[in-house]
Amino acid sequence: MSIPIVRTVAELRQTVVAWRREGLRVAVVPTMGALHEGHLGLVRTALDRADRVIVTLFVNPKQFNNPADLAAYPRTEHEDAAKLAPLGAHLLYAPFASEMYPDGFATTVSVAGVSEALCGAFRPGHFDGVATVVAKLFLQTGADLALFGEKDFQQLHVVRRMARDLDIPIEIVACPTVREEDGLAMSSRNARLSRSERQVAPKLAAILFEAAARIADGAPVDATLDEARSAIATAGYARIEYLELRAKEDLAPLQTLDRPGRLLVAAWLGETRLIDNVEVPSQPGIMTRTAA
Repeated sequence: MSIPIVRTVAELRQTVVAWRREGLRVAVVPTMGALHEGHLGLVRTALDRADRVIVTLFVNPKQFNNPADLAAYPRTEHEDAAKLAPLGAHLLYAPFASEMYPDGFATTVSVAGVSEALCGAFRPGHFDGVATVVAKLFLQTGADLALFGEKDFQQLHVVRRMARDLDIPIEIVACPTVREEDGLAMSSRNARLSRSERQVAPKLAAILFEAAARIADGAPVDATLDEARSAIATAGYARIEYLELRAKEDLAPLQTLDRPGRLLVAAWLGETRLIDNVEVPSQPGIMTRTAA
């Protein structure tokens, strides 16, 4: 069993046009490869909600502000295709960079507001790269719906705003973060952790869930976040880029929990940057460990 792989926009559109003639509903799952169970969960959800599922695999150079990070990003197309085939995904779209950004390419999609803080403040140009490539993937696939994981919660907001502002007729479906048994949010970057770092890594999620539960129960936000930052540093994380409480709906900063919130963090463990987030409900007593 194998999954068909296409490399060009022309091949992709030819396939989608044939599906459209049959009246089929099409979903797309954008990825940069190095697939893990979180990605595969998105594919399973897509298969439940659409007749045909396209998985895209493209390590997008425009969203890396650090060339070394781009060079180190895992490229595992053969293994990824082998993981997708048993699920029943219908097509793997894996274009070369020259297909996505041909000579003379000169357009950038930039989303103001939701892209400017959190990861946007520490990764200049990152969300411009994300918005540009995702807009292209939406237009290339012509999909009815696209699935994204909530682990990249700010990215989810950027993609939603981009599609809404550009009138791209696609439904954005958010799926909960998938975690390892010890709580670590699944990420392709986890493979870069050393054995000792992998033992430390889950402490980030544990501290995040504890802080979110305390805030949900009425603890002061600033004091709780200060204690959480200290705990993250004590756990062995070298640098915390941010730990903030934001509104779930629009990522506005929150000083008090007067509406549903999201606690978001980015921190460095050795040479690996990890991000995570958990929901903070505005009604006490409904916090769960599976919220993400």
